[in-house]
Amino acid sequence: MEIREVCRDKDICGGCVYQGVPYEEQLSNKFGEVKGLLDKKDIRYGELLPIEGAPSRYGYRNKMEYTFGDMEKNGPMTLGMHKKKHFMSIVTVDQCQLVHEDFNVILRGVLEFASSHGYTHYHKKAHKGLMRHLIVRRGIRTGELLVNVVTSSEDGFDENAFVEMIRALPLENQVVGILRTINDRLADAVYCDELRVLWGRDYYNEEILGLKFKVSAFSFFQTNVDAVERLYSYAVSLIDDFENKEVFDLYCGTGTITQVLARKAKEVIGIELVEEAVEAAKANAALNGLDNCRFLAGDVFEVLDSLPDKPEVIVVDPPRVGISSNALEKIIGYGVKQIVYISCNPKSLADNLYYMQYYGYEIKSVKPFDNFPGTKHTECVAVLEKVKK
Repeated sequence: MEIREVCRDKDICGGCVYQGVPYEEQLSNKFGEVKGLLDKKDIRYGELLPIEGAPSRYGYRNKMEYTFGDMEKNGPMTLGMHKKKHFMSIVTVDQCQLVHEDFNVILRGVLEFASSHGYTHYHKKAHKGLMRHLIVRRGIRTGELLVNVVTSSEDGFDENAFVEMIRALPLENQVVGILRTINDRLADAVYCDELRVLWGRDYYNEEILGLKFKVSAFSFFQTNVDAVERLYSYAVSLIDDFENKEVFDLYCGTGTITQVLARKAKEVIGIELVEEAVEAAKANAALNGLDNCRFLAGDVFEVLDSLPDKPEVIVVDPPRVGISSNALEKIIGYGVKQIVYISCNPKSLADNLYYMQYYGYEIKSVKPFDNFPGTKHTECVAVLEKVKK
């Protein structure tokens, strides 16, 4: 794998905890954390398989959300990430190694543009100022870029000049959309009160496992495309036989794995809380010509409780908090032979496996995946089978 110098901002940026740590040591630490959490919960797994390293340690992130601010009170404007342990300070991260170099070029261009025009950054306490966030998204397979600047509704932002500046940047990838999001909410988070398409379109295209996806400005999408292809391929390979069977994909997001399953299953029902993600999933399924997957919006437990359908296989991919106790009870109550659990948080995975183990499921295997090198995050795939009475 490519080895780079330690990042300039490793001591102040809160993004990477493993800067300067040899990759094999990173993998060993992450594997050890997963094992420790499982053993602490007395999870009786058949196999704890070796951790799968990422295809690339660098340039793998397809989305970044930067914040405008300053490093010191009333200092020059900065644009980047929160400083470690200092919520009010923002570090300009224009040499980040986790993104394609185009992201760094765009960040520098936008910061220079805002500074040269005399724009003010949004002050979290005073709730005044123009510049709030910058979101850059990239299609890894297509080389398409989406640039979205988030401002308050204060007057003075020159939209035409901003478009000209972005389009003139020396980029390797192609900008397909330049957007402006208006956000006047008090919280220090990105909300969309109004979305303006300044140039181009409000989505980019991506491909995963032979499927096509239109990813809109605020749609959730997998952050590391190359790594998630490996993880999903492995997860699907664990299912003994789902051809012509009814499959539930719970916490399905924009329906990536739902559509992978739909290529063999009789029908796949995807359930997701976020309505925008469900609408995106429906559109993408139509784009791929798949008519045997349904997507339902709502809380997983509530949707399952209202469904007359009975699954033969269940795949779950919950958020970091894991599966709620009532949803877990409902899932176990189906008594399906096989459940594949995709986890983005080993701690909540261990908590859920403990419960599932107690109520009649055997954990056949757990395999960790390092989809986010340099950071503390670890993904896992576990396969469970119903114990015969």
